[in-house]
Amino acid sequence: MPALVDQHWPWWPLLPLYPYGRRPTLMRDLVPGQVWSFEQLQGIFYVAVPIRMTVLRLREGLLLYGPVAPTQELLAQLHQLEASYGPVTTIVLATSSGLEHKLPLPALARAFPRAQVWVSPGQWSFPLRLPLSWLGFPPGRTHTLIEDGLPHGDQLEWDSLGPVDLGLGRFQEVSCLHKASGSLLVTDALVAIGAEPPELFEADPTPLLFHARERGDEPLIDSAEQRRKGWQRLVLFASYFQPAPLEVLPLAQVWSQAFRPGLRNPRSYFGLYPFRWQAGWQEAFGALLSDGQPRLQLAPVLERLVFPRHRGLLLAWLRRLSRLEGISQMVGAHYLAPMPCTGEDFARLAAELEARPWAPSGGDWATLAAIDDRLLAWGLVPGTRPK
Repeated sequence: MPALVDQHWPWWPLLPLYPYGRRPTLMRDLVPGQVWSFEQLQGIFYVAVPIRMTVLRLREGLLLYGPVAPTQELLAQLHQLEASYGPVTTIVLATSSGLEHKLPLPALARAFPRAQVWVSPGQWSFPLRLPLSWLGFPPGRTHTLIEDGLPHGDQLEWDSLGPVDLGLGRFQEVSCLHKASGSLLVTDALVAIGAEPPELFEADPTPLLFHARERGDEPLIDSAEQRRKGWQRLVLFASYFQPAPLEVLPLAQVWSQAFRPGLRNPRSYFGLYPFRWQAGWQEAFGALLSDGQPRLQLAPVLERLVFPRHRGLLLAWLRRLSRLEGISQMVGAHYLAPMPCTGEDFARLAAELEARPWAPSGGDWATLAAIDDRLLAWGLVPGTRPK
């Protein structure tokens, strides 16, 4: 078992997400000898989901897609791959807006000083627009995808989703098809959600047990059923922020259930639990699957907050992906991977999104819609309310 010091991430205060300064890493073979997944947890108030860096084997060595925190544990795992398959030659940040993917890149690039760094166009920072070198991106070996070319074009096929003007900056991500394995790598736009909690939670099931409860004064009880319930509720939080079956309790009621015996510790947030789940939450989670099985889908948060006025842009990207030859699976940066699929699945998803109401405002989507409306009213994002 790795020592705690090997899982330490010193830069966590820049983006203080759970599990903060300790970032255990799960390494998995996705395609033996060709594709690997390096997974960590990240979240707010125990709404923690996997974040994934995918490693591809190329003729020149290894490519890292979607940086995660380069702890000593993770670097040791990468060095083992290097010993067998050659050096890390390329690091790719394929999103312009995903801060959780962007922040680890400078430290990861320093760990591999000979690797070329490629970033999505339109990188931005807030509140000040700073040069990439001021943000820790290595000068002299940082290149912009598309604008400066595309790396390893004989082995990889790239496609850009966006740009979308978000007001303060832009959304853009660049997908990558690894021809040798048929693996399509994406960042945030597309996900596949499983009914069971990911293996990554085996090291720390606390977020699952926390959200499996009905009241704040209930202890955290570990069982397969509690883990499953906690995972499904956690996914609803991450997908909709406040799904329709979730009630936020009055502060007085929250305090009345807190600080009970057995809960006076940081692991249980001292019994502070401001939620009550109403009937129907299981059905809300089931709608994110297809007959209980994972399906290819657009993340609800992106549909309602990033693409509410840009459905055509997304549909065009999906249809371009559907024409790529050799796709056998999708590897996203979050949730389940790999997700078996073919080009037909992307064409089918485009047709489904085109046929149904776009960027809904009611039911589980109401909180996301309210956020979008507020951003529009404040003039922070361009455009009008979806029709």
